[in-house]
Amino acid sequence: METKEEGVKLQIAIRCAKALNLLSSLRNCDLKATTNDDDEEKETMKRIIGDLQVELARERLTTKKLKLSGLMELVLQVAVLLFVSAYLLIIAFNVNEN
Repeated sequence: METKEEGVKLQIAIRCAKALNLLSSLRNCDLKATTNDDDEEKETMKRIIGDLQVELARERLTTKKLKLSGLMELVLQVAVLLFVSAYLLIIAFNVNEN
């Protein structure tokens, strides 16, 4: 009887060891897959961040160009206003002299 019980216990121990081995290998696969997913996610995030930085730099450059063109437009308007007012003053003084 004891040999049968020992045989059964031995088979159970072998099955448990095999199950433990399979579970361990599955856990390692999951960890490797998770690590690969994390690495891919990090690379994707780095790529997205890089793209957003480039887009931000372009937006800043566009904003600077718009500010510069607005300033130049204002300077030109002031210059035209000064020339027109100077012309009108010259005409006004010439009319009074005649």
